[in-house]
Amino acid sequence: MVQNVVSIRRNGLNHFVFTVIAIFFLSNNDFCQAQVRIACVGNSITYGARIENREVNSYPAQLGSMLGDGYDVQNFGVSGTTLLRKGDFPYWKTDAYQKAMDFRPDWVFIKLGTNDTKPVNRVFLDEYVQDYKDLVASFKKLPSNPRVVLLLPVPVFSNDSTGITAQIVREKLLPMVREVAYDTGSEIVNLYNLLIESPELFPDKVHPSAAGATIMARRVGEVVRMKSVGPVDFSSYLPEDASTFNFYGFQGHDFTFKDHNAKIVEPKNVAVGKPWVWRSRYWGHEPQVEIALLERGFHVVYCDVFESFLNKEGLLIWDGFYQLLTKAGLSNKSVMEGMSRGGGYIYRWAAFHPGRVSAVYADAPLLDFKLYFKGSNSSFPQKWELFKKNFGFKSDEEALAFKGNPMDLTETIAKAGFPMLHVVGDADEVVPVSEHTALFEQKIKAAGGSIQVIHKPGVNHHPHSLANPQPIVDFILQATK
Repeated sequence: MVQNVVSIRRNGLNHFVFTVIAIFFLSNNDFCQAQVRIACVGNSITYGARIENREVNSYPAQLGSMLGDGYDVQNFGVSGTTLLRKGDFPYWKTDAYQKAMDFRPDWVFIKLGTNDTKPVNRVFLDEYVQDYKDLVASFKKLPSNPRVVLLLPVPVFSNDSTGITAQIVREKLLPMVREVAYDTGSEIVNLYNLLIESPELFPDKVHPSAAGATIMARRVGEVVRMKSVGPVDFSSYLPEDASTFNFYGFQGHDFTFKDHNAKIVEPKNVAVGKPWVWRSRYWGHEPQVEIALLERGFHVVYCDVFESFLNKEGLLIWDGFYQLLTKAGLSNKSVMEGMSRGGGYIYRWAAFHPGRVSAVYADAPLLDFKLYFKGSNSSFPQKWELFKKNFGFKSDEEALAFKGNPMDLTETIAKAGFPMLHVVGDADEVVPVSEHTALFEQKIKAAGGSIQVIHKPGVNHHPHSLANPQPIVDFILQATK
């Protein structure tokens, strides 16, 4: 009996000690779970040069604050450094490079190249791609097997060609970084367009301010926090002669679908829900929205139905393409994107298949094909004849009585419930806002639909989109949850 009592007391004490130890470990993340190590590699922009109190306000420091205790973010930036081995101050030869390697990071964010545009360094730019590939390889070989992310250089707002040069950044560096991302399979983040409309955030026209660093940190933080799922396997759905191509650092597939050119571009990491955006016309024109969505895990697709104006034949071809994409694993709903007369295509699709649309982004959209009959553009007469032919109209009167224009389908479109965003130039002379988006907006709202319009004062039909596509991207992310 005494032994039993002693045993019970002993067991009770052990249980108490175990409970205390468990609570201690659970309350200390350092003991129960290692921090995620993030290495920020770069030049003075990463270092935080010219930013007051850079220890707190550089982009890596702000990133660490945003991510919190579960992350160890280290700044390995060195002012003046080049990516080029033959540059005047190669990052390769710095102590910071070796320290970044010894850090055994889980993530590596590289932002190098701005100093490589100086005249003394640009003579070696032909070696930039290979040097960058070697740098990426050196990090990918680490035992920690880090995710390597290439940050496109931020814009330069100086026109001085005797030092860091804006034109070289824009025309040389951006394509080369995207080439490296494609060839090495590395992730990529477009900081360039994110800041291109914010010269006020670059006091010396080269280095971002603390506020500019905040924008950089937020975007990098989004990458770290993004949840993803496994890739979509299109291999059994593509023809044997399908080819691959580099779409701004992302892998694309180019193939023929029912005698029409089709393309699918894959993100590096697929977002939860497997969302996608469907470009209706003008593949590759002003692609900044697609690039931003690819970074965020969207697929981008295209099927060119020529000048069908999405007649019955065009609808059937798109239906088949939709079946291919969804059977492969993409979401049952897509974001429809249409520029100019591509806007007419996406709204006709949405009217016939409202349950397949999550949102619409229309850019200077043509919403009434009768424009071709009454417009003054030199190409309109030919388009009007083609429109009549594709729909089987035998006279102008018959075509003018057509009730399948998006402008005629606003009640059906509004009842579908998906949100819409239009981006228009207020000085558009090709597709006048007053005759298209303004009237369409009025009808949609009267029918209870949800539509937003971004106006670009003084802008004609071109350029489409926004240099910084963030407002469009935010709309799409919100619409697709």
